[in-house]
Amino acid sequence: MKVILVTGANRGIGKETIRQLARSGHKTILTGRNPDHVRDAQDDLAAEGVITDACACDVRDEKQVRHLVQYVEERYGKLDVLVNNAGIFLEGSDSTKADIDIIRQTFDTNVLGPYRMIEALLPLLRKSGDARIINLSSGMGGLTEMNGGYPGYRISKTALNAVTRIFANDLAADKISVNSVCPGWVKTDMGGERATREVEQGAETIVWLATADKVPTGKFLRDKKEISW
Repeated sequence: MKVILVTGANRGIGKETIRQLARSGHKTILTGRNPDHVRDAQDDLAAEGVITDACACDVRDEKQVRHLVQYVEERYGKLDVLVNNAGIFLEGSDSTKADIDIIRQTFDTNVLGPYRMIEALLPLLRKSGDARIINLSSGMGGLTEMNGGYPGYRISKTALNAVTRIFANDLAADKISVNSVCPGWVKTDMGGERATREVEQGAETIVWLATADKVPTGKFLRDKKEISW
């Protein structure tokens, strides 16, 4: 069974990803920036019979990331899968307003957060022998599907796709696969009630990339199929 860490997993797609992976017998580590929310999510899953490890970590905080790395190393000695799920969507109804502060905050969480996690956890991922990195992106960041509005979120996900391609190339010799996933428009706190997909669908491609015997690398995927960048 694999050791799998999922960021931003106290709710939504991240929590569902933990649920599915833990039910399949994998050793999961649930992380989130708020310690109380992390404990609540762990307790909620335990009430369903789903047992997961948990450790609070704000992906924007270097000190907390170092603590998480130490926690994983001491407890497991390696990491097989890193799911960079933590992300924010701060733009409101006036989606065309390019507020620089909002763009900066979004970039820090959605791009630098995953980059920071990959860099910090690489020594443990290299000990796996079959490591996978999965970055939660969005069709809103795909250049082929690019439209107007929501510049902070769109730019951050486009940049995250670049992070995926860079690391996929740089880590190929280590046999570490790196992919981006578009989960679709999912009914979460971020996606809202009008969304067209349930969280189970949103997590499906992530779980597949984390557990399948053979997976691609350097790809942008939706519903287990490659889509255009």
